[in-house]
Amino acid sequence: MNASSMLDLYASEIQDMYNAEKQLIKALPKIAKAASSESLSNAILSHLEETQGHVRRLEMILKDLHKKPGGEKCEAMEGLIAEGDEVANAEGDDAVRDAGIILAAQKVEHYEIAGYGTLCVFAKLLGRKEDHRLLGEILAEEKNADSGLTRIAESEINVEAAASS
Repeated sequence: MNASSMLDLYASEIQDMYNAEKQLIKALPKIAKAASSESLSNAILSHLEETQGHVRRLEMILKDLHKKPGGEKCEAMEGLIAEGDEVANAEGDDAVRDAGIILAAQKVEHYEIAGYGTLCVFAKLLGRKEDHRLLGEILAEEKNADSGLTRIAESEINVEAAASS
């Protein structure tokens, strides 16, 4: 990480989020396959498509910053994905496992919401209007994904998981 200037910190964090999104692109199909609920699996696969769009937007920002994608490794996302894998591979009741998958997925979403929210503020402070717009779009999609997971959890998965316990 480079924290010599606000612009350097911003660029490093954009690279970090880029790596986080690339890790998710690899992880989401496995998590979707592990879900027993069709609505949960579909929500995860739908977010996979959005995540691919996030990568494209981040590549545009990095190009404008004269930075190559991939300069940072997102250790936090690596850990969150490992937790998700652990839940997805757990033995037991399908609905309970699905509730755990939602929990793990929402941890990821909340991490991304925090990161993109801060990057939006940085972009605005740095006068990077196009970055601010692009990051705002990503932030809105992350919030929507989180809300969608909450709806599935509250209307379906958590109810089934609690009934099976």
